[in-house]
Amino acid sequence: MKIAIAQINPTIGDLLLNAQKILEAAQRAASSGARLLLTPELSLCGYPPRDLLLNPSFVEAMGITLQNLAQDLPPNLAVLVGTVEQNLKAHISGGKSLFNSMALLEDGKVKQVFHKRLLPTYDVFDERRYFEPGLQANYFTLDNIHIGVTICEDLWNDEEFWGKRSYTVNPIADLAILGVDLIVNLSASPYTVGKQQFRETMFRHSAVRFQQPMIYANQVGGNDDLIFDGRSFALNRQGEVMCRARGFDTDLVVVEFDEAQRDFQLSSVAPVYESEDEEIWQALVLGVRDYTRKCRFSKVVLGLSGGIDSAIVAAIATAALGNENVLGVLMPSPYSSEHSISDALALAENLGIKTNLLPIGELMQGFDQTLGDLFAGTEFGLAEENIQSRIRGNLLMAIANKFGYLLLSTGNKSEMAVGYCTLYGDMNGGLAVIADVPKTRVYSLCQWLNRDVYDGLRLREIIPQNVLIKPPSAELKPGQVDQDSLPPYEILDDILQRLIHNHQSAAQIVAAGHDAVIVDRVIQMVARAEFKRRQAPPGLKITDRAFGTGWRMPIASNWVGVKNAYQTKSIATPTLVCWDGQDTHPQIK
Repeated sequence: MKIAIAQINPTIGDLLLNAQKILEAAQRAASSGARLLLTPELSLCGYPPRDLLLNPSFVEAMGITLQNLAQDLPPNLAVLVGTVEQNLKAHISGGKSLFNSMALLEDGKVKQVFHKRLLPTYDVFDERRYFEPGLQANYFTLDNIHIGVTICEDLWNDEEFWGKRSYTVNPIADLAILGVDLIVNLSASPYTVGKQQFRETMFRHSAVRFQQPMIYANQVGGNDDLIFDGRSFALNRQGEVMCRARGFDTDLVVVEFDEAQRDFQLSSVAPVYESEDEEIWQALVLGVRDYTRKCRFSKVVLGLSGGIDSAIVAAIATAALGNENVLGVLMPSPYSSEHSISDALALAENLGIKTNLLPIGELMQGFDQTLGDLFAGTEFGLAEENIQSRIRGNLLMAIANKFGYLLLSTGNKSEMAVGYCTLYGDMNGGLAVIADVPKTRVYSLCQWLNRDVYDGLRLREIIPQNVLIKPPSAELKPGQVDQDSLPPYEILDDILQRLIHNHQSAAQIVAAGHDAVIVDRVIQMVARAEFKRRQAPPGLKITDRAFGTGWRMPIASNWVGVKNAYQTKSIATPTLVCWDGQDTHPQIK
């Protein structure tokens, strides 16, 4: 039996478009001689549909679209389609009104419907909000082959692999007991760095443990802040990869099940990425392309400061959309250095994008005059520095509004973590491209881009060398550099990794070798910047702890400062300590 995997890129809510993509994949699968076609979780509506599921007309339209799709499919091809099914017992026995389901379509009909059994509620997932868990092991028989059906999380509960159970049941073990011939897992699994290797390791463990050949079919594409990387694959009973689809791209792959051997034969295997930087680059390019396209924009605008953050965002946008669809705006102030302008123009020339130069000196003078009487007798400080950023933000928003462009913000994760960013200034935008990329990773990406491959071709240096070697600076006052307000990024990013991703206490971070005063200060800045992050544009998620859908921290809270005080015997709130030894508000810039 030949089994095809349709790695499709759905648009959330566009039922007709998604059904058409499934139909086209089915026609290709039938032409290749496939008997069964697999599509990802909720492939008919796209994942995650979120509160669209609370709209009864949306659910009803999905059911109608599913029936119509069943009638249009090629004969002699069975297709598993991700959809929702109403829980008809909910009004009697309680529970949610919907199931997260896979429908088996064949001979113009919906033959069977299978319900997802394990519903995740961690990180970006909130499926208990909408769905009732299925209670039965799911399988069907096709041409005398018994095929077990699991949906995404159903496979993520092997107590031997994890060392514990997160749910009371293990759907894979249940299917093995039933004696199915193979197991398919239909997923919408968002991308994070290194996740594919983890997936294949986890699936390999289950394949070997239960002696089951397995297929993993994953969604691809960007949906809001989430990026889905595809990379569907098939494993034989020994846990070896027999087939792998492309990463970060639509694909249709076919794998053959040998009934005599009760196993898969070797098929096409897409190569793994050579580095994390290459993988992250592909993810961010896809995220920008799909967010722009699915929000019905065709062009983007961003501020070009001559710094490394705007440089990598401009390069990502150019690879995603083409240089003709990217506009870079230079907005120098009296504090801007000459190399900031020359570096930005050199980058734009390398990328082939258009630029505009809009000096803001006169606008700054206008603000100074208007606020002169009110600010009389005070010293130049954060308020005046922030005005520069807000002038730039207003200019960029005006361009975006006037020409219908999407404004890309260029702040990185290190800045977002500690609040080194300006509300209604450099935080303006419709998409925060590198909001989940730490500053040290930004440098790594730029070095990879210059060293290896840009958009499939070996070219000359893309990021000007001076951008890579000069000290990072917001240039909001004479001689300013980021390290006036922050520790070196190598130190800051390691502290943030331990605090945000590893959930280490201050005492643990200090024990790892970091200065206690710096750790104390960073922890406070992270906690107090929460109100800024709540107002930021959506940021593309590439790590397991991003400041987005899965980040649910209170704004009005002092728990973090107390809990993480490195003086473990004290419950007093730590004293604010600045790098220069003077008290100042931690909301820099």
